Amino acid sequence: MADRHQPTVLVVEDEPAQREVLKYNLEAEGFAVLTAANGEEAMLVVNEAAPDIIVLDWMMPVLSGIEVCRRLKMRPETRAIPIIMLSARSEEVDRVRGLETGADDYVIKPYSVLELVARVKAQLRRVRPSLVGTMMQYEDIRLDPEAYRAYRDENTLKLGPTEFRLLAALMERPGKVWSRDQLLDRVWGRDIYVDTRTVDVHVGRLRKVLCQFGGEDPVRTVRGAGYALG
Repeated sequence: MADRHQPTVLVVEDEPAQREVLKYNLEAEGFAVLTAANGEEAMLVVNEAAPDIIVLDWMMPVLSGIEVCRRLKMRPETRAIPIIMLSARSEEVDRVRGLETGADDYVIKPYSVLELVARVKAQLRRVRPSLVGTMMQYEDIRLDPEAYRAYRDENTLKLGPTEFRLLAALMERPGKVWSRDQLLDRVWGRDIYVDTRTVDVHVGRLRKVLCQFGGEDPVRTVRGAGYALG
């Protein structure tokens, strides 16, 4: 099973040399990297591995990047995955078309690999701050992913690894109702079997730690749906 603290990038590029350069540089920055050589392969990888972000070449055989982007952004389960489109097309009309199809960023070839890595981090900071070590805060709760510490007011919370990941997921999207299946995917990973009741057990443990120094329980149970922070 992949380390759920290691962000996963899917690089979709039909040129092998370019694919390897991106893979090498992203791995050097601490990312887990999946690759695909064409659009159809990319769709299969997304379905199996649920990457955190996709770097997607526009011009590819079999299925174009723009079509892959369109399909992923139409599906509720993949809509939130950030997509950075790579293209040799520099005209404004092409950039607009890429962004209108749902791409979150658009990078023109030839590009600086360092700049592209920075853009990958920026997109992840926006949607998955815990993965890139950004300090997170919700009311009087603070979470520091890099130091692996959590606090309520000035009190240090002694959380187990699973409760820490659970709190990080809830803090990324305060108010969002997470189903048990979504939390299983995010916290435990897709490729292991865990009973959904396990989520309830760990939410109970998380609540206990969050409230051990007093204060209201910030985790809300939504009957028949799941859990939310606030």
